[in-house]
Amino acid sequence: MQEIQPPHAIPNEGHKLFLAGSIEMNSAEEWQKNVLDRLAETDWIVLNPRRGSWDSSWEQRIDQPEFKEQVEWELSGLECADKILLYFDPRTKSPISLLELGLFAKSGKLIVVCPEGFWRKGNVDIVCARYGIAQVSSLEEALRGLA
Repeated sequence: MQEIQPPHAIPNEGHKLFLAGSIEMNSAEEWQKNVLDRLAETDWIVLNPRRGSWDSSWEQRIDQPEFKEQVEWELSGLECADKILLYFDPRTKSPISLLELGLFAKSGKLIVVCPEGFWRKGNVDIVCARYGIAQVSSLEEALRGLA
């Protein structure tokens, strides 16, 4: 397994898995680490948007270069990924994750984990059912299909 974080270049070759989902600092669990540990002995190239060098002072504006670079990296990663693991942490609102669900609902790439307690679980369930999106009840179940 190879992990790539922004702003590093995303390779053109290899099977890529994008870790989309809840990332709110101080609210969301760091589920990405568990995924990386479980996939350590695989050949996945894991695109992990949770970067170690994030600066919370960056304004979320298009004219803020570091923020724009982060969002563009994420969009590029989502587009080129073979699979997108999308996890909704029940302790978060995850508006960007909901946006990603909408953007990639018809892609055939999504594996969605939306546990009981997520504030918009009903919406997520309906979108997944309507578009035939693979939905599982836990990260463990999602990882069994990827490992």
